[in-house]
Amino acid sequence: MASLSRHRLSPADTGPALRALRAWTPPDAPSGSLHPGDVGWLLRRDDATVFLWTDARADAQTSPRAEGVTTTAAAPVAVGFLDGPVLRVTAAPDADLGALAADAEDLLVPGNDATDGLPVPGWEPDTEEPWLVFSWTPEPVSSRAVQVTESDTADRALVHRAAFTGSMLTADHWRTMKKSPAGHLAVETLVRTPAGEPAAAATGWFGGTGRCGLLEPVGTHADHRGHGYGRDAVRGACAALADRGASAVAVLTPASNEAAAALYRSAGFTVVRENLDWTRPGGM
Repeated sequence: MASLSRHRLSPADTGPALRALRAWTPPDAPSGSLHPGDVGWLLRRDDATVFLWTDARADAQTSPRAEGVTTTAAAPVAVGFLDGPVLRVTAAPDADLGALAADAEDLLVPGNDATDGLPVPGWEPDTEEPWLVFSWTPEPVSSRAVQVTESDTADRALVHRAAFTGSMLTADHWRTMKKSPAGHLAVETLVRTPAGEPAAAATGWFGGTGRCGLLEPVGTHADHRGHGYGRDAVRGACAALADRGASAVAVLTPASNEAAAALYRSAGFTVVRENLDWTRPGGM
């Protein structure tokens, strides 16, 4: 336990966490909670905080070294962040999950009553709200989607706000994300109506050559649903990731979101498993 250290990273310092997550991303759908793209999407916020756990006893030859972290000769063993009340964590394949859960106790204060990817002793799997994990295998793609450029940024943000009730996303948030240490991993697609109105968009994240990519987020403008625009945005992003060398593309959605599940199936995705959050008894 004494060798396990938790580092609080600001957006500019997330390079070591991103490199670790890329090293842990498999060729197929990631088994942990976080993909490098989840951190990339978080970095649209100037106040984003990412946690990196390192272990001085870990074999630096089998785990990526945490460059830039103050602890020397320590290898990354987990990356996480708080997503609202949920602590999301991906750990190295050989990490001690019990030690990680014990160290995370001071993050799991009342109100932070769920974890994704980190079993906590005494907590329970949330079987009432499973997450569906979809995977897409590269194939030839036909799509109306185009790559997002600087001139499209405002429309990209507009689609997101129109797709997700309560979203406050702005073009400046998008620029912040693109300038972050994860920005070079993002691919962006936008689909317009025949009249030129922004209708749907998707952001894909590259995990490395021969590794699985991720879609996060995907949205269709509320005024333009039912015309296949979302499917084209998804397939365009998948094609762009495959062109960069992704071996597959994953996307997750709550099982209760039937519209999203239907969209991904129509785009050629298949369900490969279900993920369950761990919840505090009596919480949430």
